[in-house]
Amino acid sequence: MKRNIAAMLGVLALFCLLAAAAVISGTKTPGPVAGPAPGSPTPRSTSTHPPGMELRNVDGGVGFYSRFTNPLPSEAHFFPIGVWFESALEKDYVAKDLAAGLNTYVVLTPDSDLDLVRTSGMYAIPTYAAAKASGYALGDEVDMWGGAGDSQWTGNHPGQGPICSPEESKCGYTVQDQLRAAAPPGIMTYANYGKGVTFWLSDEQSRTFVTEKQDVVSADNYWFTDPNICTQTEGGALVGGANDLTEDQCRLAANYGWTVERIRKLTDGKAPVWAFVEVGHPFADGPQATTISAPEIRAAVWSSLIHGARGIIYFNHSFGGDCVTQHVLRDCPGEVRPAVTAVNQQITSLAPVLNAPFLDGATTASGPVDHATKLYDSGVYVFAGANKSTGGTATFTLKCGGSTAVVIDENRTIPIVDGTFTDSFADGNAVHLYSIEGGGSCGY
Repeated sequence: MKRNIAAMLGVLALFCLLAAAAVISGTKTPGPVAGPAPGSPTPRSTSTHPPGMELRNVDGGVGFYSRFTNPLPSEAHFFPIGVWFESALEKDYVAKDLAAGLNTYVVLTPDSDLDLVRTSGMYAIPTYAAAKASGYALGDEVDMWGGAGDSQWTGNHPGQGPICSPEESKCGYTVQDQLRAAAPPGIMTYANYGKGVTFWLSDEQSRTFVTEKQDVVSADNYWFTDPNICTQTEGGALVGGANDLTEDQCRLAANYGWTVERIRKLTDGKAPVWAFVEVGHPFADGPQATTISAPEIRAAVWSSLIHGARGIIYFNHSFGGDCVTQHVLRDCPGEVRPAVTAVNQQITSLAPVLNAPFLDGATTASGPVDHATKLYDSGVYVFAGANKSTGGTATFTLKCGGSTAVVIDENRTIPIVDGTFTDSFADGNAVHLYSIEGGGSCGY
């Protein structure tokens, strides 16, 4: 989450001090990301099914979290919906977060009340050891300020002096190793990365970060609001680094799904990848700095989910715009909180489906959409979001058949004729979710 450095210094310094305070001597060493937990195998076919299809479990398996101490729930009805770097000090504020559909604090201020978090039914992943915590957060965006390397870490963070020793070397791997060594035994570790892993480092360098240093991983690219992300050396990665992206190519919800896919490919599907979506104005005011809109938030969230994100984290800080605050979802009036609440309610209601296997190859689409097919309780679901700024018409062909596509939360249905149905996507933020009635499960 790269913002104007001056505007971000206070928040970054606090986060860094939290992480530095947590570094203690220990014997725990990082290891490779584990595969699915026992008892969470990928379901297999029980009968004949059409060729070109694969039943793919969610990354890490549904039971992934159960292997850790004081874990996040592994039940199918739970889907992590987090907020970044909040404070949990007063019951009324925590209740307000719960009412918005949040269930997890990802990084907390050091004065937060973890007893209040737990008794309220929330979960916490702080940067310090806590008896009530369900995880332990390592360094944020270490790929950018530490770099890909094993040199000695001085213990400094950005703005505190030389980071690595020798000063010109890279020590990001060392930073995460030392921070992980401070984690309580058995706790789930989590880390977020930035433009190094997504744009600047080689696949080999990036893979070392995302597969060897923590259990759950995310990366933050703010496609709708970052003033610099459309440049050749950043978002230009979408076109092989050949040139800058146009506004239509860059300011697109589908790119949040690209970020998730980038990290998923590096982890080879062995661990949960969570997605970051901004909910305010995360950069200081300038010519290219903007505030994300409610439709953009929903579309970015669903693009991430379509591409396999196993959790959502909202960046809740605004450094410009009409509501400068560290608590956008608590403080800012307007459309954002209701929109985030609505999408969180939708995620929660569909959590069993989101946690169910993907049925890859069961649906094909012609038109400007990204889509995913899910198999839950012998029922087929198709989730689709526009991947062009102008939207358009898409036709879906279903190998498992069906008579009707029920458009979830839109109070309409679409007839399926000869295995196909067609729908309209108004613009780049259009998302439609379908429950397929009258079809089969293709033998799974």
